[in-house]
Amino acid sequence: MSPRTVLGPYVRLFAVPGSRAFSFAGWVARLPIPMLGLGAVLLVAGRTGSYALAGAVSGTLALSFSVASPQWARAMDRRGQGAVLRWAMTAYASSGVAFVAAVTAGAPVWSWFVLAALCGASGPNIGSLVRARWAAALEDAQRRQTAFALEAVVDEVVFVVGPPLVTLLATLVAPPAGFLTGITLGALGGFWLAGQRGSEPVPQPPDPDAPTRRWAALNRAVLVVSATYLAIGAVFGAVDVVVIGFAEVEGVPALAGLALAVFAGGSLLAGLVYGVARLPGGLDARFLGTAVFFALAVQLLWGVGSIAVLVGVGFVAGLAIAPVLVSGTSLVEARVPRSALTEALSWTTTGLTLGITAGSALAGAAVDAWGAEAAFAVPALGAALAGLVALAGAPLLRRCARPRAVPVPADVARETL
Repeated sequence: MSPRTVLGPYVRLFAVPGSRAFSFAGWVARLPIPMLGLGAVLLVAGRTGSYALAGAVSGTLALSFSVASPQWARAMDRRGQGAVLRWAMTAYASSGVAFVAAVTAGAPVWSWFVLAALCGASGPNIGSLVRARWAAALEDAQRRQTAFALEAVVDEVVFVVGPPLVTLLATLVAPPAGFLTGITLGALGGFWLAGQRGSEPVPQPPDPDAPTRRWAALNRAVLVVSATYLAIGAVFGAVDVVVIGFAEVEGVPALAGLALAVFAGGSLLAGLVYGVARLPGGLDARFLGTAVFFALAVQLLWGVGSIAVLVGVGFVAGLAIAPVLVSGTSLVEARVPRSALTEALSWTTTGLTLGITAGSALAGAAVDAWGAEAAFAVPALGAALAGLVALAGAPLLRRCARPRAVPVPADVARETL
């Protein structure tokens, strides 16, 4: 494919009224995703010298976000994004500033955990809000796939920009600077997105005569995708830890960032191509195929023995990341009613976040016990588990029909058969 062929459909997406504003606002609001966890580690470790305590505080923030973000999404599906998002961003900003103040002032350690939990619980899943806006604006299934691929690329850019930015601010300016910058960017982007009422999906109040409506966001497809994403998230969390440890053992710690950026670069490239490709098969077949490809590609980590090999393997493994994330998002979007879409997308991201937390912890223990090179087994096994979970869930995906409450365009109906 030529660059024009690949980029043309993405350029045409922004002909949708309001799309430039809500997509860019969503990007700004998502910058804290990688910044806050690392920022909390740098802040607490700088104050106490304890990385164990810093990791526990950061894990508390991530866990509370995972539990609370689907609840925010459910409220937004029912009452509208703008109204609920303003309340969430107010709590997010105030609790984040309070957390920094408590750590800096030397308040009791228990208060750090409480405020970290409040900050994480106040953060809605911005990516799901933006994807729900694209889904509401685009009737064509192929264009929705392109939009979801665009957002996957945005996620990769966030993870390329965020960690170096928070590290530089915390080390060159002051330990609180990284975390505070993340909170500020997140709040500004969130309030900006909340003000764009014209592009938000129409609220869908729950129907009291439909007792199963409350479970619409957790149907079989959402559960299979979320469980697969849990294993994929474990790969992401483990790779971060193991690559850093491996680079230190090799005597080139500064190259850890380069190696991780190569993973993101491969994913970014694959996401751009996948988003405009017209692939055969239904959405469930695409999800299964990309999940198996991801599982196989990451097995290359077993052969890492040097930084040079890691960079090459990282690029190939990165090529498998965006396709499985985009295909999973497309499958969920097609299998849940619009009234529960934001919540359903949040559950998939919750799976990723929980997996990242677990993968980081397991990889850290493996590096200490086995050494960094042997610890590449953790992400490799996590990827294999992701492929197995997706294959085990295949019968459930085939039995999970499109919700009857949503009109089915002809092009989408063909994809789901």
